[in-house]
Amino acid sequence: MGIAMADGQITTEVGGRRLKLGNLDKILYPGTETTKGEVLHYYTQVAQPLLAVLADRPATRIRWPHGVSDLSFFEKNLPPGAPSWLSRVALPSSGSRGTGDEVVYPVIGELAELMYLVNLASLEFHVPQWRLVDDQPVAPDRLVIDLDPGAPAGLTECAQLALIVRDRLADIGLDRCVPVTSGSKGMQVYAALDGSQSSVAVRDAARELAQQLTREHPNLVVWKMTKSKRPGKVLLDWSQNTAAKTTIAPYSLRGKDRPTAAAPRTWNEIEDGARAPDMLQQILFDDVIERLQQHGDLFADGLAPHD
Repeated sequence: MGIAMADGQITTEVGGRRLKLGNLDKILYPGTETTKGEVLHYYTQVAQPLLAVLADRPATRIRWPHGVSDLSFFEKNLPPGAPSWLSRVALPSSGSRGTGDEVVYPVIGELAELMYLVNLASLEFHVPQWRLVDDQPVAPDRLVIDLDPGAPAGLTECAQLALIVRDRLADIGLDRCVPVTSGSKGMQVYAALDGSQSSVAVRDAARELAQQLTREHPNLVVWKMTKSKRPGKVLLDWSQNTAAKTTIAPYSLRGKDRPTAAAPRTWNEIEDGARAPDMLQQILFDDVIERLQQHGDLFADGLAPHD
């Protein structure tokens, strides 16, 4: 139960942790007048499946302190002033955004940790395809194929390619797959791995698949990021499997004009979307909550071992 404070903050207890949540009426999505309080509510509603996605993975965030119509910034390091109970891991810096030789990432494992970061206007959560064991990265437990359309291509073309990717992955024994509309322009197809291959091996296999599908479907697929080659086609981005790369976490919000979210979908939806233009759309956060109630956790179910 929250208690109103004189400075406009709310102090509440989450999982035994005391949190101060402020500026709940602040509008973060001007296009829909969605407030910070509504964003916090969304994340409490999707916390169970989202925390399962984030578990044991270093989390990169994108923050919009003044809402999505203003500036944003990537944040890898744990924010200054973070409470001592917020789980963390120090890993070698892998790029120019690192500060020094190490980056101290949050590792979000409980609701209070998630709420603390969302309260800082962290709208997007991005994670790698590998987990941490004893604070050390291990081999990836999932493969991700990121499908990024070049206008005028859109979700219809992404859905057509997603079905091709699903069938091709099944041919090599990766039949536990789940599609996720990204909340932005395109979508991802995830496949469960057994953890026996390195990130380098998985990345190389994804690149080979992208090259093969580009040869077989030259009017639909492109595997290189060269912008001049992308109009009307879908970039099959194999590079998201590189150990240093992260992908938007399923159930995370996106910092777009409207509060869309990365949403797991059924294959029936993808098949319908591949047949008819505009049948497949990105999903708003309220609809994600309704879908959880209707379908359960499609992401976990899609990657779970078959009976």
